[in-house]
Amino acid sequence: MRVDRGVLTRLDPVLCALVVASLLLIPWFLFGPGIDISLWAVQATVDVITVVMAWRLFRQPGIDKYTRRFWGAVVFAMASSAVADIYQTALVAGGRPAGQTSVVQTAFVVGGMVVAVVTMLRHPFGGTGRLRLRLWLDAATVLTAVGAFLWYFMLAGELTGGRTTTDRLAASATTAVMMLVTFAVIKLLFSTNAPFQQLPGVIGALGVTGTAVAAPLAALFMDHSDPRIMYLAQLVPCVFIPIALRLQEVNNRRQVEQTAATRRKKFSRLPYAAVAGTQVLMILALPGIGADMRIWGVAAGVLISTVLVLARQQAAFHDNERLLAEISRRDEWSNALAQHASDTTIVTDGSQRVRYASPSAVRLFGLQAGEETSVDLGGRIHPDDMGVAQLLLDEMTGGAGTAAAELRVLHVDGTYHWTHLIGTDLLANPNIRGLVWNGRDVTEARRLQDELRHQATHDVLTGLANRFLLQQKVLTADPGLPISVLVIDLDGFKQVNDVHGHHAGDQVLIAVADRLRELVGDSGTVARLGGDEFAVVLAKAEQERATGLAAMISRVVAEPIAVTGAVVSVGASVGIATGTPAEADRMLREADDAMYRSKQSRRGLVGHHR
Repeated sequence: MRVDRGVLTRLDPVLCALVVASLLLIPWFLFGPGIDISLWAVQATVDVITVVMAWRLFRQPGIDKYTRRFWGAVVFAMASSAVADIYQTALVAGGRPAGQTSVVQTAFVVGGMVVAVVTMLRHPFGGTGRLRLRLWLDAATVLTAVGAFLWYFMLAGELTGGRTTTDRLAASATTAVMMLVTFAVIKLLFSTNAPFQQLPGVIGALGVTGTAVAAPLAALFMDHSDPRIMYLAQLVPCVFIPIALRLQEVNNRRQVEQTAATRRKKFSRLPYAAVAGTQVLMILALPGIGADMRIWGVAAGVLISTVLVLARQQAAFHDNERLLAEISRRDEWSNALAQHASDTTIVTDGSQRVRYASPSAVRLFGLQAGEETSVDLGGRIHPDDMGVAQLLLDEMTGGAGTAAAELRVLHVDGTYHWTHLIGTDLLANPNIRGLVWNGRDVTEARRLQDELRHQATHDVLTGLANRFLLQQKVLTADPGLPISVLVIDLDGFKQVNDVHGHHAGDQVLIAVADRLRELVGDSGTVARLGGDEFAVVLAKAEQERATGLAAMISRVVAEPIAVTGAVVSVGASVGIATGTPAEADRMLREADDAMYRSKQSRRGLVGHHR
């Protein structure tokens, strides 16, 4: 069952208690007794609760150093305010007027505020390029609107009325401080790496800003002589701050934080709310200047035009966010496929420098994170396959557009993996401007193919070439040069099998194969034709050389061979034929006949054992 997260948030008991307590402050301060001492006592209590909330956020795991530094500054600022308000509570309890703040109280509050503001100003703004410009423009728009409200409700009256110089300086200083604090809060609200979510941030910003403007607003619209209203206007915004901190903690615990990427995709409505607020402020200011009908008409036109533009912009925001959500879902789908795909995609520039590598390239080619823009793909190809790679590249860029080949690519473990590469030339595509390589690791398939190919062309027992491969070697020899074929049959091999068993016979065949392989080396090909019959093809060999090799074979094969439990010896009857590769069949027949004649002449020289 799916549970709405907003419902879960509203049901948090601590958050509910804070909201209920805030609502109960209204009837208490409007009708309750002893509001002078209650003002500072409640204020000190709110400060202590805020310190606890901020400390819990400071201790949360998994946050970056900038976020931890921000919450540490909030803890310090609220702790300073708590000390200040507790001190002021004690003074009021001792008979000091509630509206008369002490120098100590002011110093602690200002000190804590300075630390918090400096920390907020030092918090990295985030974003790059046009995104950063957009964030700064949004922040400037909201700050301008706040400045207009501060001017209208706080500063203008002090500067234009019959105020003393001290009052004017105090109002100017207060306005400047509030502008600085507001700027710091707005900077965090619009930052792509803000330490809080937007809703808790807005509630907290209202609380911070309200501590300065709520009392003047109340004085403007209500009776100055009623201290209950003034106290309530001063205290209620302060309660917003612990509510905002608790809301942030609840969201953190339930893991509903917005990632930086998500925040970048969303548009803030605050700048447009600020524009709407300044329009309303303009309407409020018109009665004070005795505006005539022309001015009222223009103001109405400006207000209606602004409302229509804002409505159109909100509709565009809705469409953009829906489009971005759809793009995000598609990107997530594509990224999931690329992350778990066995195939890989790599994009290189014209000099074979990797510009993009899909996640599977880490498994296939051993690419590491952050390495995609510096790896030379050509430098990872096996030296023996460089010719194949160049042919592949030439075919791609020579007009075909797409080409495929199998070659070996160096892996991070130091081994070369056979890779089936399909290359496509998209250098002319303005959206790609690169060569796209789609690859699949075919090492196991290639190994299986090689094994099957080897089994099809080699003798299983001795590893020598079989009759088919021997014929291929003859057919591919230089047709203009002579070759010699030697057919070898073992003498006395049947006696070894009869006396010592087939296992000993296999050991003899393996030993003879090794001796023939070592004796011939790279000058020819040794093959097992079947049973105890072997053959040698000597390339570029005349009769004289073949005869010398035959004598050496007879001598080497006759040397004793150790088998299981005994030492045996066998002889070798060798037949020779010489000719050209085109005469392969004739040479094999003649060599075979010569071998049988040799065997007849050697009859009686059978193998012996002991």
